[in-house]
Amino acid sequence: MNLDDLLQALNAGQTITADSPLHQVMHRASQEALRITGELNGGYHEPAQVRELLARLTGRPVDESVTLFPPFYADFGKNITLGKRIFINSGCKFQDQGGVVIGDDCLIGHNTVLATLNHDLDPSRRADMHPAPITISRNVWIGSNATVLPGVTIGDNAVVAAASVVTKDVPDNAIVVGAPARVVRSLAS
Repeated sequence: MNLDDLLQALNAGQTITADSPLHQVMHRASQEALRITGELNGGYHEPAQVRELLARLTGRPVDESVTLFPPFYADFGKNITLGKRIFINSGCKFQDQGGVVIGDDCLIGHNTVLATLNHDLDPSRRADMHPAPITISRNVWIGSNATVLPGVTIGDNAVVAAASVVTKDVPDNAIVVGAPARVVRSLAS
């Protein structure tokens, strides 16, 4: 088993069972992510160096229009896809095994958590992991300290208020607030 096998399983929504060969591959990839984020967060880097480290973390090119303010944490890194003109503020934590896609022109506030894994509810299977992707569409603004849970899609132009917990999809042009987040109004389109 290798990283490609793991990514194929994760992107298919396959349960990753504890102590399986896929779980072992995930653990090795996580160790690499911890090394890269440790380097990223260990001191000041020019913006181009930050993007270079982010590209190493994701295994993909990062557009020069992307801005990331460290510290930044990812416990996997290889299932993050970034568009253009994205700003990720400091303290964000991405658990991206299930897949994180951020569209063009997005603003991600301080300390945002994107979580794409759930553990099994059955106590005897609790270490098994169930992946589900997070998709943040175009021109989304996520406020500070928000949490987005597995399987959520946030529509174009949406706003997630600070400290919200997003448990279900957010429509295009919606403003959501609270825990769990609920639509409070819609933006004129």
